[in-house]
Order: sequence, then C-alpha cells, then structure tokens
Amino acid sequence: MKKLTLIVLLFSVGLLYAQEPYKRTVKLMGSRFDITVVAKDPVEGDVYIDMAISEITRIEKLISSWDSNSQTSKINRNAGNKPVQVDIELFNLIQRGIGISKLTDGAFDISYASMDKIWKFDGSMTVMPSEDSIKASVAKVGYHNIILDKENHTVFLKLAGMKIGFGAIGKGFAADKAKELLKSKGVVAGIINASGDMNTWGKQPNGKEWKVGITNPMNKNKVFALLPIQNGAVVTSGNYEKFVSFNDVRYTHIIDPRSGYPATGIISVTVFAPKAELADALATSVFVMGIEVGLNRIKQLPQVECIIIDEKGNIITSKNIEIEKS
Repeated sequence: MKKLTLIVLLFSVGLLYAQEPYKRTVKLMGSRFDITVVAKDPVEGDVYIDMAISEITRIEKLISSWDSNSQTSKINRNAGNKPVQVDIELFNLIQRGIGISKLTDGAFDISYASMDKIWKFDGSMTVMPSEDSIKASVAKVGYHNIILDKENHTVFLKLAGMKIGFGAIGKGFAADKAKELLKSKGVVAGIINASGDMNTWGKQPNGKEWKVGITNPMNKNKVFALLPIQNGAVVTSGNYEKFVSFNDVRYTHIIDPRSGYPATGIISVTVFAPKAELADALATSVFVMGIEVGLNRIKQLPQVECIIIDEKGNIITSKNIEIEKS
C-alpha cells in the first residue's frame, strides 16, 4: 500500500532549550524511516537514534516474509504440513492480527499474502480479470485457517500454499516497538515516522504538542489540515495514484481479501490510534469496508478517530476530529 507522506511541523520560537530535537532519515524494512528524538546534545541524540534503528532491524528479521531465515518464512514453508513454534512476540502479533480480522469481518487479513496477483496497476491491464479468476485468487486467503496454540506458542496454516505477511501492520509494529524502547531508556519525546506510519510521544522542547500536517490527495504539495498529536499514532494511506478503471468504475490497488476485488470509492484514509500497528491495520480496513461501515467500526473503538476522503474530494470525519485548516 502506498503511504502518503506525513509532514511533521516543528514550531521553533528561536530560544535555546536544555533539550533539542535531533532527526535522522534512514532506509529500513524497505521503506523510509524518519526518526526524531529530543535529547540534550547531538551525541545523545545519535545514541538514541541508533537504539531505534537496532530495534527496528530486529523486528524486521523476526517478521519479514522475504527473509528465508525468519520465523514468518518458516510458518509459510510449513503451511498444510505442521505447526511451527515461534517467539511469544511474533505469536502475540499474529494473535492481534486475527483479532483485527474478526473486528473488521475479514476486511483486514494477514493471510492476504496467499492472494494471487491478478490485478496490475502499472498501466498494463486492458481488460478486467474474469469472475472465476478473481474468486480463485483468494481461495487460500482466510484468517480462520490460522491455528494458534497458546500453550506451545505454535502457528499452523491449515492450507498448503497458504501464507501470512505483515505488509499492512509491520512498519506500524516496528514503530511502536522503537517508541517503547526509547521511552524505557528515558527519551522524553520523539517521533518515529515509518513511511506514513507515525508514532509520537511527549512534546516539543518548547512545550507545544507535535502537529501533523495531513496532505491533500488531490494536491500532494498541499497540506489541508493540521492536527495535534501527543503520545499516539497516526497513519495515512492513499490510493490516488495506483488504480485502474473499467466501465467507469475506479478500482484501487487495495484488494478486499474476502472477495479479490479492489476497493472503490475512497482515495485517502487517516487513522489516529494509541498504537501505529492498530492505526495501520484500520486504515487498510476502512478502504475495504467503505465509508459507512468503516466509520461505524471506528466509532466502536476507544481513542480511535479517522478522516476519510472520497474519490470526489469530500472530507468525512469521525465525531471527535476537529480540523484546523492550514
């Protein structure tokens, strides 16, 4: 999924503080990470940022389906064959993923990795896939076929050829873990921005809250809203560039794992939640569920809010969102 860039606005008042924000941009998990920490000097800032990078790298080795040595790859290799014992950290992540699948009626599903890639969004598609091929593409997708053994911490995929992947929550999970580590080390404030999966804690050195600029999907160079965020996460997912059109219907590149059909009607979803992992999963889910059902599910969750932009440019928000125009 394409992640829209979230612009973090740091408002400087031109005074010297005991602590300052220090930032570094690195490539991790195949994506851009912007790591900002508030520290007393550049040396301390570098130490903290190095800690965050090490933690994110550790998470990647645990959950990557591209790494043949990862526990996730071992689970996939043994699909339909036998259960695989995994670290409690990965076991709990999978368990939470199944919980979100149940909450969203399968609109979110980590077994989406089993899906056949029959839709092309690079301009090469000239005809719509057949109904039979679409149905067949999701034959091995289904979170109910992920069997967990809590006592032994094993994971078993019932169907041969079935796969799990964390493309929709992996970076959010990594951002959460990096934040958790830095807070435990005494870092008073910071931002982990994982290509749009953004996690913050504390405040700026001048005492003000961090503010997030939400980009306008109709004009990527323009921020349409400024929103304060403190000790929480925000994820913006956009679908305005990768799409195909058939019979005057615009099909975007986020696929419904239940049906095999791409999502329609929405071009941008921003979700605010206590953790980036949850915000990430819900942003994907709202695309699939649609505006009405998606908003209804968001309303049922404490401390979770969202902003939806439909394909006509209309802005729809959950009840507690107050947009401060930029």
